[in-house]
Amino acid sequence: MPIVEVSNLAKKYPLPDTKNEFFYAVDGISLSIEKGQIYGILGPNGAGKTTTMEMIEGLTDIDDGQAIVNDINVTTHPYEVKKVIGVQLQANEYFDHLSLRELLTLFSNLYGRDDDPMTLLGKVNLEEKAGAKPANLSGGQKQRFSIACALVNDPKVLFLDEPTTGLDPQAKRNLWDLVRELNDSGMTIVLTTHNMEEAEVLCERLAIMDHGKIIAEGTPQELILSHAP
Repeated sequence: MPIVEVSNLAKKYPLPDTKNEFFYAVDGISLSIEKGQIYGILGPNGAGKTTTMEMIEGLTDIDDGQAIVNDINVTTHPYEVKKVIGVQLQANEYFDHLSLRELLTLFSNLYGRDDDPMTLLGKVNLEEKAGAKPANLSGGQKQRFSIACALVNDPKVLFLDEPTTGLDPQAKRNLWDLVRELNDSGMTIVLTTHNMEEAEVLCERLAIMDHGKIIAEGTPQELILSHAP
C-alpha cells in the first residue's frame, strides 16, 4: 500500500532578469512509494531531486499537483505531515554550545516527547559521543547524528537528502548499514543520490530525474536491463 503518493507535482521559479517568464525546477512529476520500501531519486545536481523532497516534506510550497504522505495532504495539513516524517537535510545547523545528548533532549521536547537521547544515539552508534559538540564530529558522525535528530519523533517515513555526499568509503558503507537497519525495522525511507552504486545497493525502486522530470522508473535491475543490458 502506498505511503507516499505524488501527482503532477510542480515547482517553478522566475527566470533571472526576465519578466513574467519561469523555469520549472520540478515539472509535473508523479510517483508512488510503497510502505516499507527504500525508494531512491537518482539524478545529477540540479535535476530537481531536493526540490521534490522539500515539497513532499512541506518545506517548500507546491505550485501545482499534490503530495499525500500517510493519507495526509501536504498542502492542506503541513503540520500534520511533519508529525509522521523525519528529515535529514544536506546541511544542518545546531546550537554549538550544546552536546549531542542535550540537542536530542531539546528536539524531543519540541515534539512534546520524552525520548531517551542515549537510545537515539545508540541507533546510530554514537553513544560514546554523547557529551561531544557537533563541531567535534567527523563527517560520517555528523551525518549519523543528523539521522538521529530525524528519528526523534519515531517517523513513519524518513527522508535522506544525499546522505553520503563527501564521506569516505568506510563512513559511506557504515551509513548504508544504518539505512538498512532502519528499513528492516519497518521504516519507509526515501533518499536522493547521484551515486549509482548507492542507488543499486540500497534502493528497491528508483526514479531517475533530469531537468525537473522523471525520465525512468523501476527497480535497479529493471533499469539496468532496459538501459544498459
